[in-house]
Amino acid sequence: MGKKTALEIDGRTLQVSNLDKIMYPATHFTKADVIDYYIKAGKYILPHLKDRPLTLKRYPDGVTGEHFYEKEAPSHTPEWVQTATVPRRGRAGDIHYVMINDVASLVWAANLASLEMHVFLARLPHADRPTSVVFDLDPGEPADILDCAQVSIWIRDLLGQFDLQCFVKSSGSKGLQLYVPLNTTITYEKTRPFAKAIAELLEKQHPDRVEADMAKALRGGKVFIDWSQNSDFKTTVCVYSLRAKKTLPFVSMPFTWDEVERAGQQEDASAFYRDPKAALKRLEERGDLFEPILKLKQKIPAQFEKAIGSIKPVQNPDPLESRPRMRGVGDRSLKAYEAKRDFSHTPEPAPKKPRSGG
Repeated sequence: MGKKTALEIDGRTLQVSNLDKIMYPATHFTKADVIDYYIKAGKYILPHLKDRPLTLKRYPDGVTGEHFYEKEAPSHTPEWVQTATVPRRGRAGDIHYVMINDVASLVWAANLASLEMHVFLARLPHADRPTSVVFDLDPGEPADILDCAQVSIWIRDLLGQFDLQCFVKSSGSKGLQLYVPLNTTITYEKTRPFAKAIAELLEKQHPDRVEADMAKALRGGKVFIDWSQNSDFKTTVCVYSLRAKKTLPFVSMPFTWDEVERAGQQEDASAFYRDPKAALKRLEERGDLFEPILKLKQKIPAQFEKAIGSIKPVQNPDPLESRPRMRGVGDRSLKAYEAKRDFSHTPEPAPKKPRSGG
């Protein structure tokens, strides 16, 4: 058992441990640094975590060691950490998820080496009502985050034809994520097919740059628009969360559309990466650029399938279209590939150390 230190957070005394353990070896970013980041980012990230079931993603030996997912709240979860009971999908029983609704709970999770904060798109008590539609843009090599920038602009412009606003953030890894705030009573039964239809239309308009099929074999040299995140059993990394994809610590950060266009025009992939220090400075200077996600109410057109079919490709040049086309784009004949797997029902690794009760 590592050395423990008492930490006073919002009137609670938390025992944190192994503060000198290195989580990100490239910069010797320790667990103490992780906790410090989440304390300072707390007022920005908590509104986006509030009342959303969270899957712990724990890295007990840092980003280069083994990690595991934990849906069920650990047996040692303090009573003051709020939990949410959600029925298991497709089988009997419930899952008791953790919810991070205050800084003390955020620090508690960080002390468990849960570096990344992955939450539902829905806010309880309405687990069937996503507050946003999300598009996760994943580049297949040699495509990169700049190609995601171009695709994000195409999606923005397409959604604009429905009078829908969307907001963009880096995943903190290799891609971008777009959020379309709804904040209504709509359910996943409507949002998931809408997201799929948008992705498939973009693929038709830009077949050599965009992929909407779940089969990984088709994604080489293209940007995969992952519409399947719009599911009641999936979680998405929260804005302002740390990521554990690299030995350097990066943060999932929002950007303005002007910044996205400028980064693409200048071919500056580094513009989308912020380490914790830079992220906190940006938050102090710019505030929460994702705040509209929490309140903006928008409606998906009732007859969106008919509306989508009537949309014509944009004729005007896009801001990033001057970027050279990628080499190594996959052969469209791969569409004949029949061994397609549906990953939308693939479960995450089994949770560990469940606690009984609610």
